[in-house]
Amino acid sequence: MINSCKACGKCCKLFLINLSQKEYRSKEYQTMFQEYGFIDDFSKARKCGANFLAKNIDESCIYLKDNKCSIHQSRPQVCRHFFCTSKSKKFAGMIQIIKSSL
Repeated sequence: MINSCKACGKCCKLFLINLSQKEYRSKEYQTMFQEYGFIDDFSKARKCGANFLAKNIDESCIYLKDNKCSIHQSRPQVCRHFFCTSKSKKFAGMIQIIKSSL
């Protein structure tokens, strides 16, 4: 069961999603601080978290609807790489957080 999604929505509720420079510049995604304007210098945008996907009041990703990703086909790259069933060491901490929240 490696690299499969359980569609529980936990990762979309527990973590901030960092957009890549290309994704941020595309202005395709709603970000946390976009009401304050777009920051041209991506390194400055990253430093202040302007490249994080927006969140709902309950801290879930703005694109999570009924525990499903409403932008699944065009979701950010980081979302495409993470699976809570992954055996990759780089995701071990995140997977542990998800498991402890169940």
